[in-house]
Amino acid sequence: MKTQTAKPLIATFGEVMLRLTPPGFERILQSPLFVATFGGGEANVAVSLAQLGAKSRFLTVLPEANPIADAFEGELRRFGVDVSHIVRAPGRMGVYFVEPGANQRPSKVLYDREHSAIALAKPGILDWRAVLKDVTWFHITGITPAISASAAELALEGLRAARELGIQTSCDLNYRKNLWKWGKPASEVMPALVKLADICIANEEDCQKCIRIHVDIDVESGTLEREKYRELGERVLATYPNLRMLAITLRESRSASHNGWSACLHTGDEFFLSRRYDITHIVDRVGAGDSFAAGLIYGLTHLGTSQEALEFAAAASCLKHSIPGDFNRCTAAEVEALLKGGGSGRVER
Repeated sequence: MKTQTAKPLIATFGEVMLRLTPPGFERILQSPLFVATFGGGEANVAVSLAQLGAKSRFLTVLPEANPIADAFEGELRRFGVDVSHIVRAPGRMGVYFVEPGANQRPSKVLYDREHSAIALAKPGILDWRAVLKDVTWFHITGITPAISASAAELALEGLRAARELGIQTSCDLNYRKNLWKWGKPASEVMPALVKLADICIANEEDCQKCIRIHVDIDVESGTLEREKYRELGERVLATYPNLRMLAITLRESRSASHNGWSACLHTGDEFFLSRRYDITHIVDRVGAGDSFAAGLIYGLTHLGTSQEALEFAAAASCLKHSIPGDFNRCTAAEVEALLKGGGSGRVER
């Protein structure tokens, strides 16, 4: 009898926030209403993985005796994400506001997350050997290290523990210029984390701002020179020989409502390009990069080849552009349907 391989368990670590968004495409306080949901790069990955059918665990520090934090844990349980290792500590729940853009008006994000529980948390607050028990993949982003010096130390601590335990690691650089306020720039913090990762996910700005690797790429023209991304991948992998691969998302931004979307993957030996998607009506692009990261992790742990994993990730993140909120609510079957050509948008009856 064939031995059944244990299902991979992917853990993500970072901050989650209450997300407040005006209804439709209104501007902030155009009407006195906000739609309240949850969001945060690493939580988005955990939810997306669970929706795809993978086992996921979310690690964070939430405020003590806080009904909003309680509601968040309940939301993730509903998606099937393991929240049993979340730590509670003093501090507040972070909040962020999203004003969705349309046509030539860009989307805007306003953060209100100072003194959040995870920003105040000190290294050692998580027992990493315990919270990473049975984990086969550990994922972080560059968002958490941007919050505070102690949050950066926590992220580094988690990556070190994962490496010591022989766990596969990934880091999405996710540069956020409005967050790096605590003293050190991203370029002084992120290289140490990248050196502990097996797989890096980025776009061209992430590489420039986080690890100071620059290739002359024009992202404003609406078209992308894909050979430039091969060069960028080669330079990143040469600088960080610990990396097994670098995935880069390729966004061609014609307006807030109309983007081209694709991705590439460099393994050192091979360079892969995904199918390109022409997204002509973006409902919500926040969380699209996180759904790409989740799709890539799912693909690399559940599918056969690097090309298949890349195609799955690009398709999953394409679908996310059609879904309001941070979380990608698409199943693996829906992603596969798009990959097989089911992108017409016809009603399914």
